[in-house]
Amino acid sequence: MTAHIRTSRRATMIGVSALALTGGAVRAQTPKKGGTLTFLMTSEPNTLVALTTTATTSLTVSAKTTEGLLEYDYDINPKPALATEWSISPDGKTYTFKLRPNVKFHDGKPFTSADVAHSIQLLKTVHPRGRNTFANVTEVKTPDPLTAIIELSKPAPYLIKALTAAESPMIPKHLYESGSPMGNPNGNAPVGTGPYLFKEWVRGSHVIFERNPNYWDPDLPRIDRMVCKFVTDPGARSVAFENGSGDIGYRTPVALADVARLKKVPHLVFSTDGTSYSYNVQCIQFNLDSEYFKHLAVRRAIAHAIDRAALLKTVAYGYGTVCYVPIAAGLKEFHDPTPSPYKYDLKRAEQLLDEAGFKRGSDKIRFKVPMDYNPIGDDGRKTCEFVRASLSRIGIAVEVRAQDLSAFAKRIYTDRDFDFTYNGHSNLFDPTVGVQRIYWSKNFKKGVPFSNGSHYVNPKVDELLEGAAVENDPVKRRAMFMEFQKIYAEDVPDLSLYTPLYLTLKNKRVHEDSPTADGVESNMSRVWLDA
Repeated sequence: MTAHIRTSRRATMIGVSALALTGGAVRAQTPKKGGTLTFLMTSEPNTLVALTTTATTSLTVSAKTTEGLLEYDYDINPKPALATEWSISPDGKTYTFKLRPNVKFHDGKPFTSADVAHSIQLLKTVHPRGRNTFANVTEVKTPDPLTAIIELSKPAPYLIKALTAAESPMIPKHLYESGSPMGNPNGNAPVGTGPYLFKEWVRGSHVIFERNPNYWDPDLPRIDRMVCKFVTDPGARSVAFENGSGDIGYRTPVALADVARLKKVPHLVFSTDGTSYSYNVQCIQFNLDSEYFKHLAVRRAIAHAIDRAALLKTVAYGYGTVCYVPIAAGLKEFHDPTPSPYKYDLKRAEQLLDEAGFKRGSDKIRFKVPMDYNPIGDDGRKTCEFVRASLSRIGIAVEVRAQDLSAFAKRIYTDRDFDFTYNGHSNLFDPTVGVQRIYWSKNFKKGVPFSNGSHYVNPKVDELLEGAAVENDPVKRRAMFMEFQKIYAEDVPDLSLYTPLYLTLKNKRVHEDSPTADGVESNMSRVWLDA
């Protein structure tokens, strides 16, 4: 069956925006122009273009300057962005996109199909998830400047959902034709087609974006300036929201202990709008090359020693759902709800460690091991402290080790100088895009962040993940992901803990910040402010 869609972007989004503003009851409001939006971020990005990373901080800012072919409503139905029309061939192997005319990059160069082709080839090569998403792409044809045709060797049933600005950014070919994309200066001072122009990046402080007066939609953006402030202290962020110096933040940008109190502040609103594009699973990630965690018995012992329900209550204040598998419950079609075979059992954990040859010494310690954590968000150290206390009961001494995001990514994915870590992985809208990258042996690639950091290798898992990636029959595809999760439970390459419930916090003066499935990770061109 051929899919062919042509939609008026403006007409489509009016209803979505109204619903987002009122929680379901449509209420007409007249957007205002002007003003400065202050976006509070929990940490600093290492790049402003999400071409080579899936780090949350980079996803937050990337789309403000660098757009995608499509955007999506809350039900992940595609809507026009840089592409205005698209069709999929009956065999699922040809995607044709008609591009929006008269779109220019911020430096005045025209946006054309050549930029699309170059972007997709780079995403296939250097993007942690793009290596899965575009794995079957054989060629991107450009018969004219406004037509891009993606040819695939095999179907990719998820690809039409993978084209948001933050997930698959369309970058300027003329700035990426030479040199390594990993260190391209455009990542520090981006030139894109987006509604905002990059103004400045003051390291350790903020990024400023300003209104693009030549944006392809003359009515947008509505605000004059967006200031993204890096505020690492959760207490300081709470104060900023309370006193009005912070306008918006997402992924629960305050300490969870403060949420109940802040819900009572009259000018603040918590919302889950714009969170349906991405589900997350928090996990303990093992380095399977470690002298300790290369042993299956040791990994299973850790699984028996962690009380997930207690961790969720203690660290996340109950804002989430216990999860035993790498596919989040939000992906209902693919999630396996079977409980973990490793129930909380310290005695069994001790037995497994003894059998593995790691017996307690005279000091009652079996071995000492450092634990790193992803510094994005505020729960990393707290979770590691919980794990340290839990593992001390079975004779494992844990040293919690902290570093900034760049150092963390380098340690885990380039230097591989770690034993185990607390990390989070976005499932997104489909396991092939969000999950396969973590467990596919072919995605073990040094230097590529948020890929197969464990160095997990299982030929059967590879077969299942690769099969699901090209299977158009939804029943067969579901069965493949279910079998993968059963093997995961046996192998324990990492330990899934819980799926967090993320909240966006904003001042009531902020409107239309999250009218699409990706919320504030979108270009935020429609956001407006009360005076």
